[in-house]
Amino acid sequence: MHCLRSALTAPGIVFGVSSVIAMLAIGEGAGKEAQEAIARLGSRNLIVETMEPPKERADTGDQEEVRSYGLTYKDAEVIRNSLPRVNVVVPIREIDQEARYHHRKIAVRIVGTVPWYTETASLHIIRGRFVSSMDTHLQENVCVVDQQLVQGLFGFEYPVGKDIFINGDYYRVVGVTGISASETEEDRREALAAQSSSGSAASGNVYMPITTAKCRFSEFEFSFSAGSRSAERVELQKITVEVDSMDRVVPMRDVLDTLLARLHEDKKDYRIMVPLELLRQARRTTLIFSIVLGSIAAISLLVGGIGIMNIMLASVSERTREIGIRRALGATKNDIVVQFLCETLLLTWAGGLLGILLGLLIPFLVTHFGGMDTVVTGISLVLAFGISALVGLTFGLYPAYRAANMDPIESLRHE
Repeated sequence: MHCLRSALTAPGIVFGVSSVIAMLAIGEGAGKEAQEAIARLGSRNLIVETMEPPKERADTGDQEEVRSYGLTYKDAEVIRNSLPRVNVVVPIREIDQEARYHHRKIAVRIVGTVPWYTETASLHIIRGRFVSSMDTHLQENVCVVDQQLVQGLFGFEYPVGKDIFINGDYYRVVGVTGISASETEEDRREALAAQSSSGSAASGNVYMPITTAKCRFSEFEFSFSAGSRSAERVELQKITVEVDSMDRVVPMRDVLDTLLARLHEDKKDYRIMVPLELLRQARRTTLIFSIVLGSIAAISLLVGGIGIMNIMLASVSERTREIGIRRALGATKNDIVVQFLCETLLLTWAGGLLGILLGLLIPFLVTHFGGMDTVVTGISLVLAFGISALVGLTFGLYPAYRAANMDPIESLRHE
């Protein structure tokens, strides 16, 4: 076989195999990020969120209006006492405020919650402690801050034991939350970006007892426009419900919806999010994404296969006399077929192995320079190499068959 011609043909297989591996790695990495983000919400959790209902009438003319909607403390109590097979109920109140420490200030999100909040959230205490039952009972001015806030407000100072000023009161920092084992710094930035996109300019979270948040911060939000004044009253922004079994999550969603519908007869001012369903949907999406990317990359393998068939047909034409001599010396048609198939498979296997090496390098470069997570699986390696071998076998059959069916006498006369 002509060495230079083979070397120019093999890159079709090399790039085809590497593109299949790289595409599947990128798709798997993107899907993994989404699945991990959803999994951190808790596969056994049901998250009920306050949702602003549509206004019944437009605010026109000189008027005053107070709208009360959303989840309430009563809702959390009824859920805890009424629903069976529920392990934990976590009420959450969120308020956007500004925190100060000496001359520094930063926008924060106050998260008023209960001591068992850490049981349903991926929160990792790296210094100090979380809020306690005694803090909640006595409505203590204590708080737990996250690392993002520590960097922006305290700099290099040790935060535990320091006092920060929020909305006219001082709060003693008793703990610091860090990045858990399943969370990365990129996840933290994405979470903060999500807060910004939802209308919050918060650069960090401050966790405090829900009783303290209820007493120190108003539940009303006032707005003024031309000729009208209005106020909105919301008690809780979220309620997280943890079910004792993953199999009970979806059925419990219907039960929870029925219960809340009775408590909120006049308006639909809540929504129920099921992370488990989102996780399953993300996995299906990842599978479809990987199939699409892999199919697109596999097209380059077909192009490489056409190149392989082209070079083998040229090789058969150039070696017609050799084929005639072998047939005259007693070689059978099967011997000729095996000979050319072996040459084809040798070419595709060599290209496949080089493609695997390049396919392992591309995801590494994407992760290193692009900051995107990629996941190379063993299945993708086997699949890419198997497809390359199948392509070589398929596109090598016709040249081998054509060589085997040459007339020996005519082949010997070929110059």
